[in-house]
Amino acid sequence: MKHIRARALLALALTAPFAAQAQKIGLAMSEVDAFLSLLKNGVQVASARVGASVVMENAQTDKVTQLNQIQSLIAQKVDALIVVPVDTSATQRITSMAMNAGIPLIYVNRKPADFEQLPSGAAFVGSDEKVSGTLQAREVCRLMNGRGHVLVLMGDLSNEAARTRTQDVEDVLGTGLCSGIKVLDKRIGNWSRDRARMITTNILAAAKLSGKRFDAIIANNDEMALGAIAALKAAQQWTPEFIVGGIDATPDALQSMREGELKVTVFQNAEAQGGRAVEAALRLIRQQPVQRFVDVPFELVTPPSLPKYLAKN
Repeated sequence: MKHIRARALLALALTAPFAAQAQKIGLAMSEVDAFLSLLKNGVQVASARVGASVVMENAQTDKVTQLNQIQSLIAQKVDALIVVPVDTSATQRITSMAMNAGIPLIYVNRKPADFEQLPSGAAFVGSDEKVSGTLQAREVCRLMNGRGHVLVLMGDLSNEAARTRTQDVEDVLGTGLCSGIKVLDKRIGNWSRDRARMITTNILAAAKLSGKRFDAIIANNDEMALGAIAALKAAQQWTPEFIVGGIDATPDALQSMREGELKVTVFQNAEAQGGRAVEAALRLIRQQPVQRFVDVPFELVTPPSLPKYLAKN
């Protein structure tokens, strides 16, 4: 009898760690574009690896919808919430909802406005946006030899990433060795390839009438950069020497660089962000310490370093 009981206790001890990991994670996505689909995959792969399930909601860029979806996830008694916020300036309410429900909260990719006030049960997993736009702008400046005019395509300005990346560009250009570069125009492309193509098409038409021209396009993300390239081609103003830079190093962007189009991007490891978000969520579930900011570093990608990043896809 003692041996049977001992074996039962041993079996329980061996399975307990796995049982503790069988958690239900709520994933609230702002949308699922080319980049965020990689992040979603990172969450799903990391969760499957530890036996956790994922309940996903897609707000399709609507702030009110996202709040309702998060309330629904809380009502479903998820063990942790991973959130890509639609509006980073409105995250205080999300934080309050999660903390009032006693549910650990991980913001991922987009830095919440209340980052400095996040309680011990919440954290942010992402990359330092001050680095992304700076790496991008410095490389564009080098390619332009510090002279010329640029068009800046901005993401959704409700997102901290768009504001910071744009400010990075402005901080680099027009100063020091880049003092001969002027920002000719800035437009909001909302992270969208289609919108960036339309904006660039209109600006090209206006530039043709006014005689103004720009020598490079700096986009807050790859989707907008690819839209700009498509517009240049359609207007028959594309040349292999034209400089277009993006951020994210998505598969489409890497292929564009391989074909000699996109000149600069910055690798933001979406899948690693998703995976690290799951790791942080599980640690908070177990009441283990997590740093307020879990950094997944940016990396500059140019044609010479391209093979390294193609191998990851």
